[in-house]
Amino acid sequence: MNYGRLGLTEPGGSSTQSLSNEPIPQTRKCKLKFLLILASILIVASAISAAIVVGLRKKADLAETRLQRRPTQAISRTCSQTRYRSLCVNSLLDFPGALTASDRDLVHISVNMTLNRFGRALYVASGISNLNMDLHVRSAYEDCMELLDDSVNLLSSSLTSIGSSAESTQDIMTWLSAALTNQDTCSDGFDQLNGYVKNQMSDRLKDLSELVSNCLAIFAAAGGNEDFSGVPIQNKRRRLLNSDNEEQHELSGKHKKFPKWLSRRDRMLLDMPAPAIRADITVSNDGNGTYKTIAEAIKKAPEYSNRRFIIYVKAGKYVETDLKVGRKKTNIMFMGDGKGKTVISGGRSVQDKMTTFHTASFAATGAGFIARDMTFENWAGPSKHQAVALRVGADHAVVYRCNVVGYQDTLYVHSQRQFYRECDIYGTVDFIFGNAAVVFQACTIHARKPLPYQKITITAQNRKDPNQNTGISIHACKIVAEPDLENEKGAFPTYLGRPWKMYSRTVYMLSYFGDHINPRGWLEWNGAFALDTLYYGEYQNYGPGSALGQRVKWSGYHVITSTVEASRFTVGQFIYGTAWLPGTGVAFLAGLST
Repeated sequence: MNYGRLGLTEPGGSSTQSLSNEPIPQTRKCKLKFLLILASILIVASAISAAIVVGLRKKADLAETRLQRRPTQAISRTCSQTRYRSLCVNSLLDFPGALTASDRDLVHISVNMTLNRFGRALYVASGISNLNMDLHVRSAYEDCMELLDDSVNLLSSSLTSIGSSAESTQDIMTWLSAALTNQDTCSDGFDQLNGYVKNQMSDRLKDLSELVSNCLAIFAAAGGNEDFSGVPIQNKRRRLLNSDNEEQHELSGKHKKFPKWLSRRDRMLLDMPAPAIRADITVSNDGNGTYKTIAEAIKKAPEYSNRRFIIYVKAGKYVETDLKVGRKKTNIMFMGDGKGKTVISGGRSVQDKMTTFHTASFAATGAGFIARDMTFENWAGPSKHQAVALRVGADHAVVYRCNVVGYQDTLYVHSQRQFYRECDIYGTVDFIFGNAAVVFQACTIHARKPLPYQKITITAQNRKDPNQNTGISIHACKIVAEPDLENEKGAFPTYLGRPWKMYSRTVYMLSYFGDHINPRGWLEWNGAFALDTLYYGEYQNYGPGSALGQRVKWSGYHVITSTVEASRFTVGQFIYGTAWLPGTGVAFLAGLST
C-alpha cells in the first residue's frame, strides 16, 4: 500500500522528485516489444469482434450521420447501469458498430473497446521509459507498466470468454475485477509523488479505471449478477454445491478432503512427502542441486506451461532480490522442506524509495501458482513501515503449510482467486491486505507487537467497486497474540480490520479469537469513510475475543446469523471459479461444516 495508507503510523521519508541526474536504468521492455504486443492485441481483438463489427459497420456509419452521435436506446440502457455514464456513452459512440448494436452486443463491444484503450495506453506509456527517474518514481513507473501489461492479458481473456459458457461468468468477473485493481495499484504507487513522470502517466492512463468499472457493471447486469448485502450470489446456472459434494465423495481415502478445483495429480503432490516427489528443478544454496539460486530456477521454468512444473527448494535461507513468478510462468509449484527450514527472505521497504508493490521478498502472478512447506519473510522491521513478505496476484493460487512473516503489510493478496491452508501469518499493521477473492482456512494469524502508539489491524481489504467479486474470508482459523504482544496487549489494541477502500469486504467465520481482540472488533480508516458501503461480517466465532456485545454499530457491519449468507464466503461459493482447487492436493472445506 502507498504512504497514504499508513494511517496508524507516521510515513517514512519519501522522495517527491520525479527527475534526477542518475543513470538511466535498464528497462525490462523495449519500445519495439510494446509495438509487437500492441499489434498482436489489436489483431486478436479485431478477429474476435469481426462477426459483430463487419455486419454492423455500414449501418453504424449511416446511423451516426442520421442521429448526429445521439446514443441509441440500447446504449442508453446499457450505460444507465454503469457508475460513469457519460464516459460510457461517449466511448461507445466512438467505437465502430456500437450505434447499431443490441444490448447483448454492447457487452462484447464495451470489453473490446476497453481492451483497445489499454493496448494504446501500454504502448504510449512505454514512450517515456528512457527518461531519467529517481528510484521511487522508477519503481512506480515499472509497477504501472507491469500492471498495464497484465490488464491487457486479462481483458483479452475476458473478451474471448464472453458467451462461451455459464461457468465463464465468474472467470470474467474475476479478470475484470483484477484489471480494475491493477489500475488502482498503479495510481496508488504515484500517490505521494509529483512531477513530470506522474503527470505524463496520469494523462496516458486517464479514464482506464472508469472504463473497466463500466465493463464490470455492464457484464454483471447482463449476466444477472445479484448482490445480497454486498455478498455475491452464485449464478443460478452454475452447478449446485450439493452436486459438487457428491462428486467429492467419488474421491477415495484422505483425498476426499481436498478441493475440487485442483487436479487429482496436484492433490497428490500437495499431500506427498517431499522426498517422494520428482521435481523438475532442485535449488540448493550449498551447490547440491540443479541451481544454487531461486532466480535461476524461475528463469529456466517454461512459459505458458499446461502441466505442473515443480521447483524443489532445499532447506536453507535464500536472500535474493526481485524474485517473481511472472504471468507467463504458469502452473509453477514451489516446494520446500518445511516451515522455518526453507526460507525465502528479504528486507526491502518503502523507506528504500520504492512502492509497497515493489517491496515483496517474493511475488507470483503466473496462473496456477502453488507454494508448500516454505517460509516467506520480510525482516525490514516495524520501523520501516510497509514491507511485503509475499505478494500474490496469480489466479487459482494456492499457498499450503507456509509461514508468511513480517510486520506492516506482510501478505499482499493483490488480486484474482487465492486459497491459503494451514499457514501461519505474522504482522502488525494491515498485515493481510489487497483485493483478491481469497479464503484462509485452518490458518493461524499472529498479531505481533508494533511500534509505540500503533494499533494492530489484521486486514485492510481494498475493494473499490461494488461489482468486484473480491473480498477476504477467514474461515476456521485461529487469531492469536505473539508472546511479545501478549505481555503488553493492553497498550496495543488489535482490530479485525479497517476499510482501505470504499467497498471493503471481510468476513470471519467459525474462528477462534484471542483476548487481544478489541471489543469493538473493527477500526475506522478515516472518520466515517466507507462505514455505510463496506461489508464486514462475523459468523459463529468463539474464544475470549469473540463477544459481540460491544462491536461497532456501522451499517456495513453484520452479525451473520444465516447459514445461507455465511456459505457465500466459503471455498465452494466464494472462490469456486471453474473447479480449480482439487488438483492442487490441498485439503479444504467446501462449505461451512467441518
